[in-house]
Amino acid sequence: MLCAAPAAESTRAEAPMPPVKFTSTIAQRIQQLDWKALETALSENGYAQTGRVLTPTECRELITLYGDDASFRSHIDMARFRFGLGDYKYFADPLPATIQQLRNAFYPPLAGLANHWMENLGSGERFPGQLAEFLKVCHRHGQKRPTPLLLRYTEGGYNCLHQDIYGEVAFPLQVAIFLSQPGRDYTGGEFLLMEQRPRAQSRGEVVTPQQGEAVIFTTRYRPVRGSRGYYRVNIRHGVSTVKSGERYTLGIIFHDAK
Repeated sequence: MLCAAPAAESTRAEAPMPPVKFTSTIAQRIQQLDWKALETALSENGYAQTGRVLTPTECRELITLYGDDASFRSHIDMARFRFGLGDYKYFADPLPATIQQLRNAFYPPLAGLANHWMENLGSGERFPGQLAEFLKVCHRHGQKRPTPLLLRYTEGGYNCLHQDIYGEVAFPLQVAIFLSQPGRDYTGGEFLLMEQRPRAQSRGEVVTPQQGEAVIFTTRYRPVRGSRGYYRVNIRHGVSTVKSGERYTLGIIFHDAK
């Protein structure tokens, strides 16, 4: 993880998507999302809020996994590496069923958008339509360790602005699902995004998603149309200081790590 001072220079609320029907499966909920609106938000802002995709019960079940060391391959203390203050754990293979469903369901529509972005940027890189095929590409490059992770912050915790790059192969979009309810389980701890615009001051975004809501955002950069065609704008993400309580987040990263 790359680290920089957590800050936000401006804020602008992103309207959340309508709630999905929780009588459906996780895959069906994700399919029911307004993907046209999500793609527009991602292309214009570098992030999009989905509305709730997990029930409170599903969120609590994922939080309880944090105490099950057998579910994880590694545990990272952020302070040790100067990433921030808090800790997170990377899930081990095989991934828990809920996380595998989320990863499989989010990937195909995002792969289509990612390929459109690569085309706009004049890149020959393309991403397979299904996650299993993309992971084969990761594995051929020596990236074989799963990257979905569970993050925990308590009072005083924060995460420096960073990008989640784990090797030569990197999928350009990722998902954070917020498992705790702001105002009830914790205060502070807003999700931060910082866009570094060329020849201009950086632009900051502050987002406070509800429990069960996902935020889709760019892993490294997004294409922006200029007078001479498209160019890359870098984006980093982080978490502001938690003022009280405990905050849990599920991170869904699609490329595996070395």
